[in-house]
Amino acid sequence: MSFEVWLAFVVTSAVLLAIPGPAVLLVVSYALGAGRRSGLATVPGVTLGDFTAMTISLLGAGAILAASATLFTVLKLVGAAYLVWLGIQLWRAPVSDGASGTAVVASPRRMFWNAWLMTSLNPKGIVFFIAFVPQFVNPAQPVLMQFAILEASFVTMAMLNAALWAVLAGRMRERFRRPETLRLVHRAGGTCLIAAGLLTAITRRVG
Repeated sequence: MSFEVWLAFVVTSAVLLAIPGPAVLLVVSYALGAGRRSGLATVPGVTLGDFTAMTISLLGAGAILAASATLFTVLKLVGAAYLVWLGIQLWRAPVSDGASGTAVVASPRRMFWNAWLMTSLNPKGIVFFIAFVPQFVNPAQPVLMQFAILEASFVTMAMLNAALWAVLAGRMRERFRRPETLRLVHRAGGTCLIAAGLLTAITRRVG
């Protein structure tokens, strides 16, 4: 793989990652509701979720999902239902009545698994990877090594992107100290996740 091809992949991936998706919404919601540390707790989950989805795609599951409307629909509905469930949980998350207004959302371990499941269960992501990544692979060269380089590059960028959103949202939280405001943040984030789940459920299979 030439440096020019790798650079083109990195630039294209950066543009795609700059568009906030459900994973970013979850990171931002946790960071705004419970602080930067809570948002950062989701970053490993998002990273592992992208790694899982990308690995499954490159192993061929993406091609199966793209060819089978039934499998795509089943996984899509499971992922959509999980998004809606997360949105409902975030909507109902309590906040403390203390002066600090610290929000009680979930444990770091729960945040990690929520982020991983949501990211890895996204069928659109799996199909996207199987359609996107091979465009940068030279079949005349060792394919496995090229896949490993591209996957490592994308996962690293996804991790940095999620961490950046968590830090930025954590800083914004300094302006959201009152419990009433935190509750509004929870509900706004929960609404966005529910909407993302509903949009995922009605999205048609490409092809």
